[in-house]
Amino acid sequence: MSELLSKFLADWQLMHSLELLATLLALAYVLLALKQSLWCWPAALLSTLLFVHIMWDSALLSDALLHGYYAGMAIYGWWRWQQLKQASSGKGLMCEWRWQRHVLLISLTALAGLLLGYVMANYTHADFAYLDAQTTAFSVMATVLVARKLVSNWLYWVVIDAVCIYVYAQKHLYFLTALFMLYTVIALIGYFTWRRYYRQQPAFQLAS
Repeated sequence: MSELLSKFLADWQLMHSLELLATLLALAYVLLALKQSLWCWPAALLSTLLFVHIMWDSALLSDALLHGYYAGMAIYGWWRWQQLKQASSGKGLMCEWRWQRHVLLISLTALAGLLLGYVMANYTHADFAYLDAQTTAFSVMATVLVARKLVSNWLYWVVIDAVCIYVYAQKHLYFLTALFMLYTVIALIGYFTWRRYYRQQPAFQLAS
């Protein structure tokens, strides 16, 4: 009995140590992204690789797949921001979309989330299948918007992060719950910070 208890405590300590490290790296990513630092992407890569293991172990399968995707996007984001920086001879050009394009994107992403949720609910042991799938679908989309330096990406993250707070609290992932509460605040700050940078560009226009 004592042997089983010792193993349980060791596993618990390892999991929460990994969760804490991944959380700190994820926080570093967001803060560096807010400042438009290229180093946000290496921090994101290390964090997401740790979170793949954590989410799979917690039966949040959509989130595990999502963080695998994040790892690939971290590499793409590093490359994309370098290209934007070279093109603008500075931190990199920002852009924004018209509201009609956002409506279309939200509709298509929500549909993708429903399809993913159906698969997860009927063919896997995933918890919060539909809710987890929606946050996954919108996170996939919003990560592309970060890499493209779309100002309103931060508004998507405000909603995504708020929903994730509930899911992670229910799964007793306490470091993640605290992280996403902080994320929600940072996303709001990020939106107004990037909007200010965007309006200071020599000529800002809405992307088609």
